[in-house]
Amino acid sequence: MAKDIKDIVKKIAGEKDDNEVTLVEPEAPKQKSPLLASYSFSSEGLPVEVKIYRKWEFVPKYEITIPGIAEGTKLILETKLKAELVTEVKLDISEILDPKKFDEVKAKFLEAAKRILERNFPSLPEDKKSILAVYLLQKTLGLGEMEALLSDEQLEEVVVNNSRETVWVYHKTFGWCRTNLRLKNEELVYDYASMIARKVGRQINVLNPTLDAHLPTGDRVNATLFPISSFGNTITIRKFSRNPWTITSFIKSKTVTSDVAALIWLCMQNELSLLVAGGTGSGKTSFLNAMAGLIPANQRIITIEDTRELTLPSFLHWVPMTVREANPEGKGEVTMLDLMVNALRQRPDRILVGEIRRQREAEVMFEAMHTGHSVYATVHADNAEQTVSRLTNPPINVPREVMDALSGIVVTFRHRRFNIRRVLEFAEMTKKGEARTVYRWDLKSDRTKAVDRMTNLADTLSLYSGMGEKEIEEDMEEKIEVLDWMVKRNYDSVDQVGQIVSNYYMNTEEVLDAVKKGKSWDFKMQ
Repeated sequence: MAKDIKDIVKKIAGEKDDNEVTLVEPEAPKQKSPLLASYSFSSEGLPVEVKIYRKWEFVPKYEITIPGIAEGTKLILETKLKAELVTEVKLDISEILDPKKFDEVKAKFLEAAKRILERNFPSLPEDKKSILAVYLLQKTLGLGEMEALLSDEQLEEVVVNNSRETVWVYHKTFGWCRTNLRLKNEELVYDYASMIARKVGRQINVLNPTLDAHLPTGDRVNATLFPISSFGNTITIRKFSRNPWTITSFIKSKTVTSDVAALIWLCMQNELSLLVAGGTGSGKTSFLNAMAGLIPANQRIITIEDTRELTLPSFLHWVPMTVREANPEGKGEVTMLDLMVNALRQRPDRILVGEIRRQREAEVMFEAMHTGHSVYATVHADNAEQTVSRLTNPPINVPREVMDALSGIVVTFRHRRFNIRRVLEFAEMTKKGEARTVYRWDLKSDRTKAVDRMTNLADTLSLYSGMGEKEIEEDMEEKIEVLDWMVKRNYDSVDQVGQIVSNYYMNTEEVLDAVKKGKSWDFKMQ
């Protein structure tokens, strides 16, 4: 074994492994590149360091390193010990393909990796063995060095365009960045896509050259094969948020103002149906998730999604449901429409729908609203007026007469040039099924301004809450104070916001007393 390892190390300079991800060293810049940011994090126990530079290119450079693992060590792990690990772990094919057993499979591989390292490197410190074991595990069961990208909470998207380009990422602060990672050949890109497909019982091949799936972590994956994608095989991973956005984190980031958030909260409290509209990547689903934290804890919630993205407070009465694709024989499909019809039979108080795309889905949604259910959903549209137009014209084509069941539209907007997200508009629906904008964001001042008074929405709130116009304003002011207090206290986790909101419904005076005195909240396990 020792001789084999020495031989491998000697070959490092002359041979390259064509089956793994490489760290690409950037060319020396002509002048010193300013460092935009640097930070570190852990990827399942593996230390990772990130530096982001403004290079001589048009986009920033995202450089990732794994300290403490030399190139020689990596080569030994990948060419010798990886094969030994696969041989040592005995698994049934059902265990490998079952997403529910993924954690168990990982645990078996991790223990086996530690045993192999103990045999081959008995004098290695325990902490070093643990790091090498995780690295070996990610190379065997995961996406290699790309796993570190998936652990970076600052990233929203990880993209492989082909094996000739470096991997791209979308950073929450700096937008699109080139990384110093590159997949060595097209076969490896295909292998990763195929591995993801197998884990969810799907296939990607010449006959089925596209894939929509998700990783066990909830990250959404799209893959395409050459020649469908002309430059080579692609993988696009949209990361599932481990720390979901809440209404207070949106206020803190200036995505929404306290007064608009308070109005949305008032609508949610009184069970009025709302739509969240916006373009791709504008934060529609994230905002829907934030709104869900304003639902009372004593109500039953059904969520319906293509891929699980919503994360509600842990103590809510919540049933999450996801669609299912047909199997290779074209059987077993469960559509969003199937789930929406089924949800109405589960006695829901609130229904949350990931996205409305088709006529029948929209018809069932508005039928649910008319039968007394509170429904919240997302739809692709750039403003409130366009939202109504899209819903009432082909291909969705719902009658304008049913639109009055909807109380309001929240429009989210992503400004690509400035890399910011804002609530562009909040509009109420009139009795004629038209959108009247109440609040609108102004780009020049970066402020949200009231552009019209509520009329139909005020009447609806008055009908269901018994409050007059002045009382509605006072209630909103009260909610603004609570929201600002939560922001000041950094209460921005899903469970923290959910607990305070639910306590506000049960004992308003207790919450307001903490707000007025500036006290911290005593969070209790539910």
